Amino acid sequence: MAGKNNDEAAQKHLPLELKRRHFLKGIGFIGAGAGALFADHILKGDSEVEASQIQPSSETPIISQTTATGEIPRRPLGKTGVEVSAIGLGGATLGQAKSKEEAIRITHEAIDNGITFMDNAWEYNQHRSEEWMGEALQGRRDKVFLMTKVCTHGRDRKVAMQQLEESLRRLKTDHIDLWQIHEVVYYNDPEMIFRRNGAIEALAQAKKEGKVRFVGFTGHKDPAIHLKMLSYNYPFDTVQMPLNCFDASFRSFERQVLPELNKRGIAAIGMKSLSGNGDAVKKGVVTPQEAIRYAMSLPIATLVSGIDSLQVLRQNLAIARGFQPMQVKEMQALRDRCAQYAADGRFELFKSSKKFDADEGRIQHGFPPQSQVET
Repeated sequence: MAGKNNDEAAQKHLPLELKRRHFLKGIGFIGAGAGALFADHILKGDSEVEASQIQPSSETPIISQTTATGEIPRRPLGKTGVEVSAIGLGGATLGQAKSKEEAIRITHEAIDNGITFMDNAWEYNQHRSEEWMGEALQGRRDKVFLMTKVCTHGRDRKVAMQQLEESLRRLKTDHIDLWQIHEVVYYNDPEMIFRRNGAIEALAQAKKEGKVRFVGFTGHKDPAIHLKMLSYNYPFDTVQMPLNCFDASFRSFERQVLPELNKRGIAAIGMKSLSGNGDAVKKGVVTPQEAIRYAMSLPIATLVSGIDSLQVLRQNLAIARGFQPMQVKEMQALRDRCAQYAADGRFELFKSSKKFDADEGRIQHGFPPQSQVET
């Protein structure tokens, strides 16, 4: 359905040619064709972690296909029979664009250039992200694979279904391609989700009613929580998690969760390739191209990318179009280089701090919202 339409759309729209190479403002995104410059700027710090300690599992192969055709690569979404673009448009940052008009332009240009995977969540930016994306998808809904997330945070099936109806209304669609339980980051979340009349029952109901095609869950805190969710053996289609070149050395989703997903045929969705806030890029530890290439070289279906401007979109399109998978040795060299920064978790504070946990979940678990916390 969506996969066929996506293929037709890709044939109709040729990729835009980027005319300039430049550093972007803010977190310093590197322009298209700047790969030759990276070698001159790579940091050569000594690793504090032995390479043998952070080798990926033999059950976690890297992506082997080469894509230099100028088109965004497509990959299978696990066992669903659907293919999606290897890089996706993040809904959280879309809702932070300078205006609704800019967000619509970003979405349209992303679709016209081959991005099919649309990420969102019920709570993003007080629902603005869904509202803006919903407007942008008018007349283009059949060209994308639309995902949003239910933000029950331990509340019951009824609340989840109410949120689904609200998401459908804001996104201006009669169905969601992928509906995921959002931000499973508290250690008692799995028990709350899987309890009788819990949110997990809403996933089955939504699929039965034809409002949702596929289901999954997300989280950024601890691989142990993801593994606890998987221990219930629920037939999830997808799992979303942070994957980046620091993760292998600190509470690693790549090492602990990704092999299990691949073993089960569950599609892995990557996020936080730039460590969530781009701090590692700002400080010159990695370049955007290295970080995104690393995540895309892992066996994932797609990488959700934070995009809040046309400039950032065009930079990420350039990286995805020219994607060349990192070789095993190249990935290991990057892990080794990042290990001294990764071991204390400084670039993945979302794993060890509540600062990055959304208000919706904080409140449901009895924590004050961010606005009431002293920094």
